[in-house]
Amino acid sequence: MKKQSNLSRLLQIAGSHKYLTYASWGLSAISALMALVPFYYIWKVIQEVLEVAPDFSRAQNLTHNGWMAVLFAVIAVLIYIGALMCSHKGAFRIATNLRLQTMEHIVKLPLGFAEQFGSGRLRKIVNESSAATETYLAHQLPDRANAIATPCGLLVLLLVFDWRLGLLSLVPVVLGFLIMMTMTGQRMQEKMKEYQNALDDMSNEAVEYVRGIPVVKTFGQTIFSFKKFKDSIDRYKVWVIAYTKELRAPMMFYTAAINGVFAALIAGGLIFTRGGVTPEFLLDLMFYIIITPIISVTLTRIMFQSENAMIVDDALHRIDSVLNLNPLAEAAQLEHPHDASVQLNRVHFSYDGKNEVIKDISLSIPAGQTVAFVGPSGGGKTTLANLICRFFDPQDGQVQIGGVDVKNIAKEELMNTVSFVFQNSRLIKASILENVRMGKPDATREEIMAALHNAQCDDILEKLPKGVDTVIGTKGVYLSGGEQQRIAIARVMLKNAPIVILDEATAFADPDNESRVQAAFSKLSQGKTVIMIAHRLSTVAGVDQIYVIEDGQITESGKSRDLLEKGGVFSRMWQDYQTSVQWKVAKEVQ
Repeated sequence: MKKQSNLSRLLQIAGSHKYLTYASWGLSAISALMALVPFYYIWKVIQEVLEVAPDFSRAQNLTHNGWMAVLFAVIAVLIYIGALMCSHKGAFRIATNLRLQTMEHIVKLPLGFAEQFGSGRLRKIVNESSAATETYLAHQLPDRANAIATPCGLLVLLLVFDWRLGLLSLVPVVLGFLIMMTMTGQRMQEKMKEYQNALDDMSNEAVEYVRGIPVVKTFGQTIFSFKKFKDSIDRYKVWVIAYTKELRAPMMFYTAAINGVFAALIAGGLIFTRGGVTPEFLLDLMFYIIITPIISVTLTRIMFQSENAMIVDDALHRIDSVLNLNPLAEAAQLEHPHDASVQLNRVHFSYDGKNEVIKDISLSIPAGQTVAFVGPSGGGKTTLANLICRFFDPQDGQVQIGGVDVKNIAKEELMNTVSFVFQNSRLIKASILENVRMGKPDATREEIMAALHNAQCDDILEKLPKGVDTVIGTKGVYLSGGEQQRIAIARVMLKNAPIVILDEATAFADPDNESRVQAAFSKLSQGKTVIMIAHRLSTVAGVDQIYVIEDGQITESGKSRDLLEKGGVFSRMWQDYQTSVQWKVAKEVQ
């Protein structure tokens, strides 16, 4: 099957607006031909001046020819403006449709996709890659039509007046074109891909750096703490310098060739006038010297159009890298969970298809129980919780909720069954009321206020200027990490899902906020199945079951008392934790 070209694909996305794009090409080509007509009238002006010299009072048509040149120049500009109006309207429609198509597909992808893909990279693809198509369609394609029509009309002009000078003026053009070909082509396309990759890396690492600024300020670190961000900048610098040096020589020769047409004409003029200079030849030579700069402008346009075509090709490949990701499959015959129990049967999972993060884990959590996942960082605790929420699907094994495989539960029902309180819950720039209402869009104001009260948020509302209607993030209204966490808990309480997953939910809370968050958790957990992921082992001492997860496997399980008596991994972790909480800052003795 023949691969669809980028242009055909973009025009297909445009729908009925593609006819505006076609119109822009036609108008731009007409504008290019109209822009050459003033040169004919300039030739007539020069001809008349040479004929009447030195008695210029005999010139009768200078004003007429001058105004005709101005008239056609204005007509060419107006037609080109019309072309750009058509191209921009079509381009904006295509860019909009492309963004909508990408975002609609992203919504269907598993929730773990954004974290795995990288928010900075994803933002760049959605915004900048679609914007690249807009620039290409709105400017580059009309200019391409212009650049094709200009040489055609110019070739006629060059050969009509004096074919010898016309052919001579084309020699530098051919030379410049050959040099330009060495700077474009497949190799240039690979370089453009490397360039966009470098920009992607910087964008992604920059977003992560900005998110980490609070940690930097808290611990007094410098930018060098973010080694990945600095490394991405260094890689970009090295690539740009090497690429610039590589193109320096061909670009110098190209610029010299296309701007040296007049030099070739003067050399030709000296050769052709060895027997004497005629007024006719002088007229043609002057005309050629005036008109040939158009050649350099046209060639430069063509070169940049080739570069922008590569940018668009790369942009569409990046958009396709998102569109080609498959949403999680849903069974044709959907089932409903029987209760709030959770079971994992021989589950295996890998992010890259090679290195397993979860290795043959089986466990069963009865409805209404509170369990904890503990273990060393990177052991797979959060990944296991993500599989229960179906942020990802395991490569092997089965995840069940209420005795039903999560693959057979409708996405909306699964989201209403499981609530997730993240380690760093984020609130949108809206009122607290609207932030909490996201948990249950049809909730009344009274239900929202009750959820906020149960989440220990009364003190937050009291200090805000408009209480629950205060918009977060405006006019200096910001909440601490612990306060944001309590608002997020209120949202989960309003949702009232039977299964709650708490992923290090007190990690960024100060002591006062932590006590309030713990009180909110106690209220939230009543009558629900709760899965806690924690490093603070004091928070999991009273749970029904503890699973110690290390290197993607369950190494121990049981109640805290039994695990402490066993003297295994949990016992060592408990001893380390107790030692750490007894640490004190030593006061320097003067």
